[in-house]
Amino acid sequence: MKAEGPTLWEAGLPVRDDVANGSEREAPMKRAIGLIGLIVLVAGITALSVAQPAPESVQAVSGKWARSGHSDAQSESFTHWNEDEPPVIPAGCAKCHSSYGFLDYLGEDGTSSLVVDSAAATGSVISCNACHNDSAHAMTEVEFPSGATVVSSAAEANCMQCHQGRSSSNSVARAIEGLADDEVNENLAFINAHYLIAASTQLGAEAGGAYQYHGSSYAGRFTHHAEVSTCVQCHDVHSLDVSGGLCSICHVNVVDDSDFEDIRVHTADYDGDDFAEEGIAKEIGGMQIMLGEAIQAYADSIIGKPLVYVSDAYPYFFVDSDADGRADSDEASFGNRYQSWTPRLVRCAYNYHFVFQDPGCYVHNPDYIVQILHDTLKDLAEVVALDLQGLARPGDNLP
Repeated sequence: MKAEGPTLWEAGLPVRDDVANGSEREAPMKRAIGLIGLIVLVAGITALSVAQPAPESVQAVSGKWARSGHSDAQSESFTHWNEDEPPVIPAGCAKCHSSYGFLDYLGEDGTSSLVVDSAAATGSVISCNACHNDSAHAMTEVEFPSGATVVSSAAEANCMQCHQGRSSSNSVARAIEGLADDEVNENLAFINAHYLIAASTQLGAEAGGAYQYHGSSYAGRFTHHAEVSTCVQCHDVHSLDVSGGLCSICHVNVVDDSDFEDIRVHTADYDGDDFAEEGIAKEIGGMQIMLGEAIQAYADSIIGKPLVYVSDAYPYFFVDSDADGRADSDEASFGNRYQSWTPRLVRCAYNYHFVFQDPGCYVHNPDYIVQILHDTLKDLAEVVALDLQGLARPGDNLP
């Protein structure tokens, strides 16, 4: 197992090794190289701190918003209820799937704040007035499904209201409390973290979004760097895009967003494949594959009812009727949903799906995600034969 290396910030500092290796003649050159490295690092940090974008025209802002997911009127996020009778968005969903619902939640419609009082009409995307109003500008606290209240800036707080998910570690713990780990219980069902839950990922243990195992410690909010630690410091507030140029100040391998998955700082081999030079996204991907296979092995050998996971078909876990390990077209249907749940399967499936619901988790909080995947694999290894040799966990004392 390889040891963790220095952070990017540590690697950029000058190192006085001229005395240690006895080469006094090379000392001036080494100090000069170190000084150059420090100057480059400081210049990068300064660029982050002082760069102020020029004001954008209304036309430019409108163009950005028009190509964002918040304006996509054909998205399932906004059309899911169109065929209902009547075609309205329920109050429990309206806060995040309609501008009307979010304004209702803020109290901008004259009703009580921090609660949605009524269903909202379909046909509404997330438009300008959802975030550009006095109540949204004054928001500094966000309550997460775990019950934790997080204090943040107004711009970030508005993002967190809807990108937090609808379940938490506490939700799962309550559902399985007092039940035998490996006994099927007809009252159990899959618990859905919900979708695009970047805020829960980024806050880690502070929000408690993933199922967290008792006795283990977990990474909290991933602050990255002071000038790139909030939603709106990385994402354009209107287009939602992330600029590769912003990341390349420190991650020199990044040219555009296609390079994000190759970013790596620590050098531990988290997925145990004896290759620690790949980007952290690939380490997480390797662990996801392992966990998916482990869940299938558990369902097959312990429960005796094979299952298959389909990331884009609700409710995601289905009976694998022919036990071939793949989802056939007739298997990924609600009528064939998996219903043989044990407490262990509930918590492991929850975490597996949680990671899939934040495509940018490897940027938002890689340590938290790797810890969750690692501990979930250990949970299954108690009853299923798994080779976890070589896996590493952030926060452990690695050799």
